[in-house]
Order: sequence, then C-alpha cells, then structure tokens
Amino acid sequence: MNKPYKIAVIDYRMSNMFSIKNALTVLGFDVEVTSDYSTIVSCDGAILPGVGSFPEAMKHIKGFKLDVSINDFIASGKPFLGICLGFQLLFNKSDEFEDTFGLGILSGEVKSFSALNNKIRVPHVGWNNIKKKQVPNIKNNFDPLKKLNDQEYFYFVHSFYVEPEDNKDIYTTTEHGGHNFCSSILKENIFACQFHPEKSGEKGIRILSEIFNR
Repeated sequence: MNKPYKIAVIDYRMSNMFSIKNALTVLGFDVEVTSDYSTIVSCDGAILPGVGSFPEAMKHIKGFKLDVSINDFIASGKPFLGICLGFQLLFNKSDEFEDTFGLGILSGEVKSFSALNNKIRVPHVGWNNIKKKQVPNIKNNFDPLKKLNDQEYFYFVHSFYVEPEDNKDIYTTTEHGGHNFCSSILKENIFACQFHPEKSGEKGIRILSEIFNR
C-alpha cells in the first residue's frame, strides 16, 4: 500500500456496517462510517453499502442530502464501490413496492425476480458464480477483478436485480433460476456489485484491496 487510504463508508442508517468496516480494517485502511459531506468528499475512496428496501433507502439518502455527497465524490474520480442495495441505488429507478427514482448515476432499472417467473426462488441467497461478460472501458488501470479467475463464487442475498440500459457497463453476469442478470458493473471510477465482497472470504477481500490499493 502506497499510503494509508481513508475510506468513507456512507451511512444512511440502513445498513449493517460491521462486516464491511471489519474487512477494510483487516486490510489496514482507515475507515470512517459517516454521513457528513466534508468527510465523504475528502476521503480517498467511498463505499455505498446497503440492506433493505429501495424506497426507504432513497428516502434516507435524500433526507441526509447524501445524493449530493455521492455525486460529488464520484465526480472527483476517486474509487467508488456500491454493494448490494448500494449497487441498485446508483440506477434510475426501481419497481420495489412502488416506482421509486434512484440516484440516476447509472442508466437502468431495478426489477423483481418474481416478475420474471413465479417459480424463481426468491430471495436469491447463497454462493453463486460470476461470469465476466467483457472487459469494460478501463480507466487508470481500475479493474477490481483483474487478478481473479472467471466464474469465481461470491455471496449473494437479494430479491431484485439490475437491468442496465448500456450493456457496455456490465462487467459480470450471474445465473439464477434460468435468468442471467447483471451481477456487477465497471464504469470509469465506479465498481458496483450485487454480491457482497465483505462476506465472500479471501476472494472478496482481494477485490476490496484491488479497488482501493492503487
């Protein structure tokens, strides 16, 4: 590690921060769990985690004005990671419970597995593999999966999936119930994934290290 990175874990009161904070601390990063604008934008990297419903999450994000913090941080070009619900929130909208607008940083929608086929097991919980679809437009050698083999296994827990508008942003796909969905995207300084790196053992730790150890 070239220098001690300070990473903001963005707190919108809807996520268990222990797992991600613990994983980053083990790697030697200085971790700040915060909803403060100045703290977030001053950090070297940022993570938007998340557990819960999309509408409630957006209500909290807007309430704490974290949409401004997130947009400004991403605009700085520093590495940004979205995990699970934090991945979904980056897109235009979700149909979870009701149509709800997201952050709109990435183009696409969040949809329900149940709407595809009522025989699909929901939620999708447990270990599943990710298949590299293509090598997206890599910027500044920012490629969190470059040291991993194709079709590695990671831990998932979700009932909704992302359908990006631009297929060029899709980095990996995963099959569940006969449906291939986008399990991660890579666009410029943003890596976001449906799976949980912090709960995926050594492979997940390797991703976290690769994202921020630059």
